Amino acid sequence: MECTDYGEEVIKQLSADLTARYGRGSSLRNVWRMRAFYRTWPFLPTVSAETSLAKIASRFPLPWSAYMRLLSVKNMHAREFYETEALRGGWSVRQLDRQVNSQFYERTALSKDKAAMLIQGQQTLPDGAVLPEEEIKDPYVLEFLGFKDEYSESDLEEALIRRLETFLLELGVDFCFMGRQRRLRIGNEWYRMDLLFFHRSLRCLVVIGLRIGRLIHADAGQMHLDLNYVRKHWVHEGENPPVGLILYAQKDEAVARYALEGLPNKVMAAEYRTTLPNEDILAAEIDRTWEALRVRSLLTATGK
Repeated sequence: MECTDYGEEVIKQLSADLTARYGRGSSLRNVWRMRAFYRTWPFLPTVSAETSLAKIASRFPLPWSAYMRLLSVKNMHAREFYETEALRGGWSVRQLDRQVNSQFYERTALSKDKAAMLIQGQQTLPDGAVLPEEEIKDPYVLEFLGFKDEYSESDLEEALIRRLETFLLELGVDFCFMGRQRRLRIGNEWYRMDLLFFHRSLRCLVVIGLRIGRLIHADAGQMHLDLNYVRKHWVHEGENPPVGLILYAQKDEAVARYALEGLPNKVMAAEYRTTLPNEDILAAEIDRTWEALRVRSLLTATGK
């Protein structure tokens, strides 16, 4: 019998023994999960069983289902980040799941305003609440496109359509592709939208515009025009108003704030990156930001 077969037999027998002794809760699947949990978060037993259980309980304050969700996060830095932020922000398991699915760790590390991202992550929402700001990432990581040299907006769109399945995974699990270069006639002019999606949780159409340069105020005006048309002609009964998302290689925060705030339609801008920095650099950036926030909090508390 091979070692792998022997190990599987041991797990099966252990599951049977635990079930016979303690009843439900020690199914074969659960025992495999316990093994994975121990390998991910190893701890050493102490002499006293009571002390050991107390220490284990204090070491793992999140619900068991939260740790099961964290097991799927393979990157060690990201897993430690989500565990820490779940405790710090009081996240429910559903909110933890949403943050993992939205790649909150990577977006925070790449964001120009990491402090704002971390503070936003501390806010707890009702489990059923879904906001566009939560579902729309910033920045997006489009490393899978393989762009290294100069490219045009049409090149970008063509590449995203070719890798549509990967792009949908990067956008988020609730995005559904509706079409590209959709035509709309306004007055005597014809316009085209780059990409059109539907978001199941938000229950609304999402219009995506692609740009390879910086955000300019005219882009916000064009998106506002598109959304007004979509709201009137394409939104079905029972759906929420459409949301606009403009993707840029470089987003000017000041221009974005003044161009997008106060519009009747919900328009957001987000950066995209075609390369991803080293994981250790990302983790160090987040640690430095939290330390800066801690120092700022101490200075505020002491009135300095």
